[in-house]
Amino acid sequence: MSLRILVVDDDKPSVKMISYLLREEGYEVLSADNGLTGLELVDRQAPDLVILDVMMPDLDGLEVCRRIRQKADVPIVFLSAKGETVDKVTGLQLGADDYLAKPFEPAELLARVKAVLRRSELFSGKDAQSQLTVGDLTADPVANRVRFVDGRQIDLTPIEFRLLYCLMRNAGRILSHDLLMSAVWGYDYEGYSNQIAVYVRRLRIKIEHDPDNPRVLTTVRGLGYRYERP
Repeated sequence: MSLRILVVDDDKPSVKMISYLLREEGYEVLSADNGLTGLELVDRQAPDLVILDVMMPDLDGLEVCRRIRQKADVPIVFLSAKGETVDKVTGLQLGADDYLAKPFEPAELLARVKAVLRRSELFSGKDAQSQLTVGDLTADPVANRVRFVDGRQIDLTPIEFRLLYCLMRNAGRILSHDLLMSAVWGYDYEGYSNQIAVYVRRLRIKIEHDPDNPRVLTTVRGLGYRYERP
């Protein structure tokens, strides 16, 4: 069965071009020219991935992403003419899996779609990575959730979970920015690797007793990050 991709963009030529590229690669393609229709298709058609334009009238892509994340973990790739670092970080903070600035090369879009789908397949379903326990924390890949020894549970976004799982699986080791980029995002992000710091901060807020003085998820200056063994 072909993987199903939903393209949400009010620019008809862009939708036509992207749809053609994806169909040539064997994907089934759905499209919507506004955010509300896109949300309806997410509910009705359960796409395997959503390609979402940021700048749309009425309901922009950021709000669409926010609403999708309230109910689904479907991978999301943002497209936007706004390519500044702050815009990329904003999109990723909302739960998107990738962010590609317009104009883009068709080959790059296809490469990122494939990378996001590979990561989604790795971290989903009953055959996903097994539960992982380090110290007082257990990571559940099926639910994208962490559980504390006292019974508390916290839900994570897909990227937050992948990052934490990677660090926990390598507890005690220093993981460099490049290694984390490759393991969590699937390839290098040029120019804004500071997004790792954004996600580390979000994880600290969720799992540390004192996020400003972390004892579990620590920074090794100039080298990377380490999940400390108990």
